[in-house]
Amino acid sequence: MPSIDGSKPTTGPDSKLFLLQRGVIFALAGLLVFYHTYTLFELYVGSGSVTDLYGGSNANGHPLYMHTQSILRLLIIVSLVLVAMNRRSALYGMWAAIGALVATHYWAYFFDLPFPFLDGKHPLSYLKGFIIPTVITLLYLSTNSRRNLRGRAT
Repeated sequence: MPSIDGSKPTTGPDSKLFLLQRGVIFALAGLLVFYHTYTLFELYVGSGSVTDLYGGSNANGHPLYMHTQSILRLLIIVSLVLVAMNRRSALYGMWAAIGALVATHYWAYFFDLPFPFLDGKHPLSYLKGFIIPTVITLLYLSTNSRRNLRGRAT
């Protein structure tokens, strides 16, 4: 018969489930931060392979689009770092920035901007940009709801 050890918490910040959820949030946020940082680095500093995303020489005709996406990527990076630091208000910033970035993809799609990343894409394919933020949000809210319930019990 297993012994019940009262010194090991089953909920709260020291539980294995809580640590696993925070680890997944941190890993997913880190993945997105790396992706958007790499994209910005390659666009402005690197070899320019990401500029193929915007069509290389054709990109000169749409600097507003490129700079708008760059600003949104910076906002995503900042908000994800704050989410990883457990700032609840950063979730709102993350959703606003990612929603706006997806909206810029629709801007390019419906206004027929000449970018290679639009070739062969279905309009609903841009919604996949919401998958990882949804997982982050659900994990974040579930960890904090358990913490809030524990706080009310004491």
